[in-house]
Amino acid sequence: MFRKVEDFLEAYRRDSESTLKILNALTDESLSQPVAEGHRLLGGVAWHIAMTIPEMMPRTGLSIEGFDIHAMPPASAAEIAAAYQRGVEALLNEVEANWDDETLMVEDDMYGMQWKRGQTLAILIAHETHHRGQLTVLMRQAGLTVPGILGPAKEDWAKHGMEEPPY
Repeated sequence: MFRKVEDFLEAYRRDSESTLKILNALTDESLSQPVAEGHRLLGGVAWHIAMTIPEMMPRTGLSIEGFDIHAMPPASAAEIAAAYQRGVEALLNEVEANWDDETLMVEDDMYGMQWKRGQTLAILIAHETHHRGQLTVLMRQAGLTVPGILGPAKEDWAKHGMEEPPY
């Protein structure tokens, strides 16, 4: 749970850069990579990440406008990345302009539960991280190169003059 607005802003700026790095590595063709039969496609997971911001954050009183959270995922990876980036910018601007540290202790009805706003922000990041991990697996299945995020990806080891771990 976040207790200081500045801590969230710093963490989310860094974390959203990682997500955007993944989204920017997607191709239009990769969006049709299925998770499994009867489950979402890679494009659906990516779109879900982008639409979580405008779906979730208005429940806390923030104004995240200009999104159709019920829209089907676009066929363009660039459109998904752009929508995500717009949502991130809107969220950061809204939190910075309208919240202070005390606001993070306010409770909101979140999906039938009472969450402090600092908890909601932490859950937003954890949720995004969870789905970002799913995207990297789907990217591999779709034949894409996965960018390194919190350390080198498989293809990065050699670039850094390092041996890939044997496991």
